[in-house]
Amino acid sequence: MGTANVLDAARHTAGVRAVVVVTTDKCYENREWVWPYRETDRLGGYDPYSNSKACAELVVSAYRSSFFNPADYSRHGVAIASVRAGNVIGGGDWAEDRLVPDIMRAFMAERPVQIRNPRAIRPWQHVLEPLRGYLAVAESLCAEGPAFGEAWNFGPEQTDAQPVEWIVRELAEAWGAGAHWEPQQGVQPHEAQSLKLDWSKAAARLGWRPELRLKEALAMTSAWYMARLKGQDMHEFTNAQIREYAERWQSSTTVKSISSGVHA
Repeated sequence: MGTANVLDAARHTAGVRAVVVVTTDKCYENREWVWPYRETDRLGGYDPYSNSKACAELVVSAYRSSFFNPADYSRHGVAIASVRAGNVIGGGDWAEDRLVPDIMRAFMAERPVQIRNPRAIRPWQHVLEPLRGYLAVAESLCAEGPAFGEAWNFGPEQTDAQPVEWIVRELAEAWGAGAHWEPQQGVQPHEAQSLKLDWSKAAARLGWRPELRLKEALAMTSAWYMARLKGQDMHEFTNAQIREYAERWQSSTTVKSISSGVHA
């Protein structure tokens, strides 16, 4: 209903040109495939959270067809897209029952972190990666209108879809002393065992691709929480990480553009 309320507000607000609705990779009906999910794959959800994200996608589709139909774009002037990312990580996340925040809280307190599903595989990526994709979608909606008004996946390289146990071991190694983990005992709620995203459409049409490898993303994340523990200025530290990422991406984009020109 939250998505419906936001889209209804956009419908009654003059001046809105583009709407980007963020859902999640959990919106797909998970069939435990070994290959990644595409934007055209079936939506669904075994658990209420996943199902709610699939429902949000259906709401976006309904509003796009009913109130913001691309065929009537000249009249309403609004383009809508939905974006689906993998398991995002990064400094400043203190949410409960999320793997990396739970790990960092435990490490900072020098107590073992409880891991409930060590073999589950997820498409991990630093939060700055999909955010760059979301901005690219918003820009394209404003510039091109409904031509980009559809669903978009943003995920890591396929080799960076790793099990939970791999993630916690890497973070423990990066953290150093005081980093320990152990399997959580008892019956655990249902979770998908394997989930990957196909982002080839974003690469082909938006020119987006992941810039960071998973070990780099984990190192950035661990460094943020370590700096927080040491009492550093986190506003400046966070801005420095963003600047470093932006400079790296811009440099990489320039190199790719020059390379493409040479081979053209």
